[in-house]
Amino acid sequence: MNIPIARTSLTDMEINSVLEPLSSGWIVQGPKVKEFEDKWSNFTKAKHSIAVTSCTTGLHLSLVALGIKPEDEIIVPAFTWIATANVVEHLNAKVVFCDIDLKTFNINIESLKSKITKKTKAIIPVHLFGLSADMNPILELAKRNNIRIVEDAACGFGAKYNDAHVGTLGDTGCFSFHPRKAITTGEGGMITTNNDDLAEKIRSLRDHGATVSDFQRHHGSRPYLLSEHSYAGYNYRMTDIQAALGLSQMKRAEQVCDERRMIGNKYNKRLENINFFQLPIEMKNYQHGYQSYPCLFDIHNISLKNIEKINNNRNSFMDVLQQNGISTRPATHAVHMLDYYKRKYKLKSEDFPNAYIANECSISFPLFNGLTGDEQEYVIKIIEKNL
Repeated sequence: MNIPIARTSLTDMEINSVLEPLSSGWIVQGPKVKEFEDKWSNFTKAKHSIAVTSCTTGLHLSLVALGIKPEDEIIVPAFTWIATANVVEHLNAKVVFCDIDLKTFNINIESLKSKITKKTKAIIPVHLFGLSADMNPILELAKRNNIRIVEDAACGFGAKYNDAHVGTLGDTGCFSFHPRKAITTGEGGMITTNNDDLAEKIRSLRDHGATVSDFQRHHGSRPYLLSEHSYAGYNYRMTDIQAALGLSQMKRAEQVCDERRMIGNKYNKRLENINFFQLPIEMKNYQHGYQSYPCLFDIHNISLKNIEKINNNRNSFMDVLQQNGISTRPATHAVHMLDYYKRKYKLKSEDFPNAYIANECSISFPLFNGLTGDEQEYVIKIIEKNL
C-alpha cells in the first residue's frame, strides 16, 4: 500500500461544479463567492463570512482592519504554522511567542497571562489540528486588557467550543482551504466575524479598498463608472471557480466532519492499548474536528534531558513507516526554532520548552476523507508491528 499523510477526495459533482463559472463567463469574485460565503455562515453560525485567497491573507486582513500598527505586540503560540507569526511581521508589529499545553498543543493560559503588557494589542489563539483553544479565559483576558482576538482556525472546520463553532468567538476567525484541509479550494480562505463594521472594512480591504465590487458595478445601472476606494487595500479576492468547488463540498459538510471523527475515534480506540503515544484528547464541551491526527512519541519518557534520543527514535520510526508505504509528519513546527525568528528575536529552543518538545517529538498519522477501513487497518498494524 501507499498511504499519504493526506489526500484530496472530491466527488464527480464537486469536480464538475467548476464548469458553471467557466461557462458563465464570470470567473473572478462574483455570485459563487457570495453563495459560498452564505453557506459558510449558515454552517458556522457566523454573522458574516468573507472569502479570501488564503488563511494567511485572512489573518493579515484581520490585523489590518483591527488597526494593528508597527511595534504593537501580538501574542502567538510558539507551536503553529509559520504564517501565524508571519502576518505580524508583515505589519512591522512585534511577535510575542507563548508556550503551549502539551496535552492539547494549544496556547497555555498561564503562559499567556505572563506575556501581556501595555503594548499587547492582539492575541492569535490557534485551534490546532481541529481542537479548539480554551477560549473563555482568553476572551476574559482580552476584555480585561482591551485586547483584540483573531482566531487562527485554519484547522478548525467542524471544531466547536461550548457548542459554538470556532472562528465565531473572537473579533474575527480565519479558515484555510488548502488541499490538506477538510474543505478545499486548492488555495483559499474565509474570514468570519459578527461585527458589522469589521465585515464591511474587510470586504473593502480584500478588494483594493473599493467601496463596490466589480460584480456589483458591472451588473449595476452605471457599469462604466469606477468605484471609490476608501483604503489602500489588497487583491485578496477568491475566484468564482474556487468558490464553486468549496460551495459544492459544503453540501456534504456534516458528512465530511462525521467521517473525520470516525477515523480519529478508531485511531483512539486502537492506539490507546499500545500505551506509547499521547493521543488527541476528547474533552467535555469541545468537539474535535480531526483536521489531522497528532500524537507525542514515547510519551512516558519525554523530558528536555532526553529529547534528542526520542527525536532520533521518532525519526527512525517514521523512516520505517515510510518504507512500508505510510507517510507521516511532525505535527507542525515550533516557529521560535525557525531561522528567521530565532535570529531576529535571539531565541533558544528551550525558551518555550513545550513547543520545543512538540517540535521534536510529535508525529501525525494519515487522516483524511476517503481513507478506507483497509488503509487505516494497515497503518495501525504497521505501527503495532514496529514499536
